[in-house]
Amino acid sequence: MRALVWIVDDTWQATVAEAAAYLPADAEITLLHVTSTEAEGAARAARHALLGRPHPSRGNIEPLRAVSDLAAEGLLAEAGARLGRPVRCETRRGRPEREVVAAAEDMDILVLARDGDHTRLGPRSLGPAARFVVDHAPCRVLLIWPDVAPAVTAIPPGPGAPPRR
Repeated sequence: MRALVWIVDDTWQATVAEAAAYLPADAEITLLHVTSTEAEGAARAARHALLGRPHPSRGNIEPLRAVSDLAAEGLLAEAGARLGRPVRCETRRGRPEREVVAAAEDMDILVLARDGDHTRLGPRSLGPAARFVVDHAPCRVLLIWPDVAPAVTAIPPGPGAPPRR
C-alpha cells in the first residue's frame, strides 16, 4: 500500500498519529508538505517601488524561499521521527490543494486532517483546501479530526425543526 500523508503546520501531529494507527506496518509512506506561493507573490509585489516601478534590487524572493524550505524540512523531519518508521519526504510549492491532489495520483490512500471549524460537525469543518482535496482525490481518503470530534448534537437542526435547547 502506498500512502500519502499531508503534513500541515496546524494539524500534523494528529495526522501523523492517525497514520501510525491506521496504516499497515508495511505501507510505503510519503509525507508531503506544500508551501503556498501566495506569500512569495505578495513579497514580490511589495518589493516594487512606488506606482509599480520595478527596481533592479527588488523582487528577490530567494531569502523567503530559503526560510520556508528550511521550515518545511524541519517539519517533515519531526513528523517522520514521530511516525517511527521509514518514510519518504516530499516538499512542493504552489496551490496546496492542487499539489496534494497531484501528489496523490499514484497513491492508494491519502491521510489528511479537517482544516475548518472544529466546534461542529458538518461541511464547515472542512476549509476550502481540504474540501477541494476530498472532492478531487484520485484515491481513498482517510479524513481525521485533528482534535476531539464534536458531539452529534453539534449538527444544526434540519429545516422546520424546532431549535435544540
